Amino acid sequence: MNLKEAIALFCRWLENEKGYSPHTIAGYRRDLQEFSSQVGDATAAGGLVSTQVSKFIIGLHGRNGPSTVARKLSSLRSFFKFLQRRSVIATSPMDNISGPKIGKSIPNFLTVDQVFALLEAPVDSDRFTHRDRAILELLYSTGIRVAELVATDLDDLDLKGEMLRVRGKGNKERLVPVGRPAVKAIAAYQRGERSALLAERLAHGKTVDDRALFLNNRGGRLTTRSVERFVDKYGQRAGIQTPVTPHALRHSFATHLLEMGADLRSVQELLGHASLSTTQKYTHLTLDHLSRIYDASHPLGDTKRKS
Repeated sequence: MNLKEAIALFCRWLENEKGYSPHTIAGYRRDLQEFSSQVGDATAAGGLVSTQVSKFIIGLHGRNGPSTVARKLSSLRSFFKFLQRRSVIATSPMDNISGPKIGKSIPNFLTVDQVFALLEAPVDSDRFTHRDRAILELLYSTGIRVAELVATDLDDLDLKGEMLRVRGKGNKERLVPVGRPAVKAIAAYQRGERSALLAERLAHGKTVDDRALFLNNRGGRLTTRSVERFVDKYGQRAGIQTPVTPHALRHSFATHLLEMGADLRSVQELLGHASLSTTQKYTHLTLDHLSRIYDASHPLGDTKRKS
């Protein structure tokens, strides 16, 4: 089996066995094809050695940042572990190779006031006022990823029960509660813009995706990119200086829950994180928040910190 064939087999495994999204699989494929193009597509996968990997890594450092290098190395490690399980290779050529050190990044999030300003940003003159407001409300109410949002079908939503079934990474499903403002906004969108759009297109014999909850102006399912664009637009309209993305709303959801006393394990479940360590990055934010509250409220708080 040559390297090109091994990569194709690995990507099929990611899709069929792991249930990864097309976007995630495409990322793995790009990283591995970059390695394959340097080593040679026709190279026998069973004959790869650590020096070939080391040479590839040295070339990466000159034109990529530490996080990008680390991601590419992670793709290679997953690939070689797969080959080991399939007995294509006996040992991984990555065994004695370490990646670059990456500092922990603090997620970008909005204050409660900024979130409220964002939610009020869609106005009646916008083409899809109710749809956009419903999406903003749902993103903040549930903390779901933008890919999870655009994949949501009508059948996934229980407005009366105020619950949403979410298909997350690895095609794993979870149930998340939906806040009442989001429920009201979604119901208004369904009664108004969504129903009108479906009726108009069907009357003219045009195709529609009647399963999808959120539709574009052509009656199809929204894309992640289109949601990112209008979230950014409303963020600018609300006068928010920091970049506003769907992921920033996800971070805001988690941060605000923890600030209000939610336990870490519950937030992990709501976010759909496989590991608690992924959720723990939010504790840095809440500790900073608690420190500010202490300094502002305790008679000796600011003095103690300066001493």
